Amino acid sequence: MNYTIDINADLGEGYPYDEQIMPLISSCSIACGGHYGDENSMRKTIQLAKKHNVKVGAHPSFPDKENFGRKVIEMEEAALQKSLINQIQNFIRICNEEHVNINHIKLHGALYNLAAVDEKISDLVIQTVLIVSPKTTIYLPGKSIFYAKAKNKIPLKKEAFIDRSYTDDGFLVARTHPKALLESPEKSFEQLIEIVTQSKVTSISGKKIALQAATYCIHGDHQMSIEILNYLHQNLKNYAIEIE
Repeated sequence: MNYTIDINADLGEGYPYDEQIMPLISSCSIACGGHYGDENSMRKTIQLAKKHNVKVGAHPSFPDKENFGRKVIEMEEAALQKSLINQIQNFIRICNEEHVNINHIKLHGALYNLAAVDEKISDLVIQTVLIVSPKTTIYLPGKSIFYAKAKNKIPLKKEAFIDRSYTDDGFLVARTHPKALLESPEKSFEQLIEIVTQSKVTSISGKKIALQAATYCIHGDHQMSIEILNYLHQNLKNYAIEIE
């Protein structure tokens, strides 16, 4: 059986790997000012993606550069929605100026994880996307309240992670856990193959759990990201898997 997959990376976040990662992926989620970034970093990353024919998406988050968007911030829903609208609209404006279409929207960090389990936050994000860019696909976890609520309202693409461990419940292991990140190319490759070909993932405790995805993320701040991606490119053909 042949498979075609999308490999995405979170980029434009101030790490030095973007130029090496970009030719190895098919889509990228670009920080748009919440946890990191400004107009210059967005434009530079969009231009880099355009050079390599990589699809671009907005990567909004809690407006919290101090904690890189990885901490839940208590704020009024109206204020959070205003911030998300501004982040996405600024990103779309720069895309238009660079003659690039926005491909997707993907939440970042704490907001990504919170929307997966919190009804109010998932509703707020859905309303926000319907206001600002209703035809744009959202990358999100399939096993989530967010997916269940957004289904049939907005185009969706289920996402799994190449470089992160999973709990027995199918959620990402907290970054504070010493085994949250998969450090070796071989382990990351094994996880990707299992999800693509079996629709399963082996949890951190060794349990096999159901997991379906169409796009697979590697983090742009992962120090092994380039080695992992090169390893994937060298070995995916052995499993009849092509990158979009």
